[in-house]
Amino acid sequence: MASDQSGHSKHLFDLTGRVAVVTGGGAGLGRQMAQGLAEMGANLVLCARKQERCEQSAEEFRALGVATMAMGCDVTKPESIQLVVDAAVARFGGIDILINNAGTSWGAPPEQMTLEQWNKVIATNLTGTFLCSQAVGKVMIGQRRGKIINIASIAGMAGSPEALDAIGYSASKGGVITLTRDLARKWAAHGIYVNAISPGWFPTRMSSALIDRHGDTFLTSIPLGRFGNDHDLKGAAVFLASSASDYVTGQVLAVDGGQTA
Repeated sequence: MASDQSGHSKHLFDLTGRVAVVTGGGAGLGRQMAQGLAEMGANLVLCARKQERCEQSAEEFRALGVATMAMGCDVTKPESIQLVVDAAVARFGGIDILINNAGTSWGAPPEQMTLEQWNKVIATNLTGTFLCSQAVGKVMIGQRRGKIINIASIAGMAGSPEALDAIGYSASKGGVITLTRDLARKWAAHGIYVNAISPGWFPTRMSSALIDRHGDTFLTSIPLGRFGNDHDLKGAAVFLASSASDYVTGQVLAVDGGQTA
């Protein structure tokens, strides 16, 4: 994606007219990042298994003056992903940005986790990220431009604390990080940038129960002394989606209050 020739910082971060597909974009961290892109002018395609959440968010984001679409999507099924990609291209003519945010987890000690539970997490978090990147990547290769942002986790960067008994989640996010680096090398020649964001502790539907039980313990390992808020991921997403990151690929940006420092 070519940088704005003026090199003015405002232009570097401007996403006006660009098209972003955000999986799991109807709620939580996906919604926050989608809102950040929309606030910078990007048109949005929000997709998730629960389409109604995407429809509600898409309706709210239209007030920002951008075009939006909401679709149902199961990222473990290639045919479901392809429907979203085809609809996005039909509506907007291409796809500039993909945020692979759809994810799930399963809490169980490693010695008790069943194969079914393990496979469910890997299929959504790792295989789903690959399948979405593959489908959108084919469009981006044809365009010779694109930005892919994979949502990993600090759980994929090191062993997790005892309170986080979700080895399938940690392993899947570690896989996402390596997938990111490998895709960045493979697709750089096509003008496609592939980076990852590793969020730390953000209160969401998936993490709220753990934070309620162990929040004080978690805070002791976060130098900034707080959890992520409703705006802390916007800047990272906009940076990696925009021309401001045109010399950045294959990198993992931890947004974690200093926890991995």
